[in-house]
Amino acid sequence: MALTDEQRAMLEPLVEACRPHAKVPPQHLRRTVGAIFWRHDNGAKWRALPAEEGPWWMAAQTFIRWSRLGV
Repeated sequence: MALTDEQRAMLEPLVEACRPHAKVPPQHLRRTVGAIFWRHDNGAKWRALPAEEGPWWMAAQTFIRWSRLGV
């Protein structure tokens, strides 16, 4: 799912507040958040993520980490 710049701007402070800085490089963060939203919207398995959403494991690990933190 491609987020608009406006949607990303609204999410960015929230993501930055909970993102472990050493885990997800900032250049991949937009793509990773988009992949998490794509999976949520489609109900697919992580491994079914389209290639343009980035590595499935990166999105899955980020989602699991944030879920454990209560994000």
